[in-house]
Amino acid sequence: MTVHHAWSLVCRLFAEGTPVFRYALSPNELAACSLLGSAIKPATVNQQYALCPYCNLHRGQVVADGKGGRLCQCPECGPIQLEPQDMAAVTLNEDWLRQKLRMAMEINSRDGIDQVGPDVWRLGDARQGPVILARNLSGLVHAPATLDALRVNASRLRVITPKPIDQTAHPFAVDIDWLPLQERFAFYGGGISFIAPQGQRPTETQREPAKPVYGPFADDFRSVLLPEFGHIALTDAQASVFGALWSFRGEPTRGERIMAKAGLESDKPIDVFKVKSRDKGKPGVDRPLLAYRALVVTQRRQGFYAMPCASGQ
Repeated sequence: MTVHHAWSLVCRLFAEGTPVFRYALSPNELAACSLLGSAIKPATVNQQYALCPYCNLHRGQVVADGKGGRLCQCPECGPIQLEPQDMAAVTLNEDWLRQKLRMAMEINSRDGIDQVGPDVWRLGDARQGPVILARNLSGLVHAPATLDALRVNASRLRVITPKPIDQTAHPFAVDIDWLPLQERFAFYGGGISFIAPQGQRPTETQREPAKPVYGPFADDFRSVLLPEFGHIALTDAQASVFGALWSFRGEPTRGERIMAKAGLESDKPIDVFKVKSRDKGKPGVDRPLLAYRALVVTQRRQGFYAMPCASGQ
């Protein structure tokens, strides 16, 4: 039994969306239940009918045996004694799946998970844009308005769904990335890993240093030029914060107002510049934070922030 069987079971249970009797699982899948840990949990199912444990071919009505036990009234074998494991079922812990997918896609923890339709969830925003999880591919293909409503400006949508056996072509418009659950993800180390093309993890596109337009900033605020640090590349969120600060022309402004203008949920501008624990020690990862500290004046007690270089612009 390998982690491949474990991930196949996760994909199967998510696609079906209903509990599965343990007797319906293959030996590899039964072993995978132990490997998956909290990803699999016991489920309550209809107790009126059961598969005959003797022939494993027919379903029969479950009745009491008068001794505290239960019988399966198999139409072929007659009354067959049922053991507790004959009625045991499992289901996927879908909260576990959604949280682990968020981690695999490096979605900011401040973004919440929103159910936007039947069996459709917005997991949050990753670097390129919103990430959508859906149980059924055909439901999205036949209802394109669902995805249209989730677009954010010019950002690309990334849609995660189980892949139907007969699906070979890309099912969406060219500006939507489809990530088949079975192919682009894997169970690894108790969590989920993302498998990018050619087996590489997604990285941000390296940008040529742009000429400053707004003070030290490029025209899209995606880079800043400082004499002591040189060119510093910024993420979309960091660029949005600097752009919002610039719009207030150096006037001290409350943090929540700045973040609302930037389109972000946090109340403190510095939040998007903090170095994540998993990135500590990587060369250059703290450069955006250095730029923030060099350019932004903070009145912590009052909750005001200002960027003096934007004064009079």
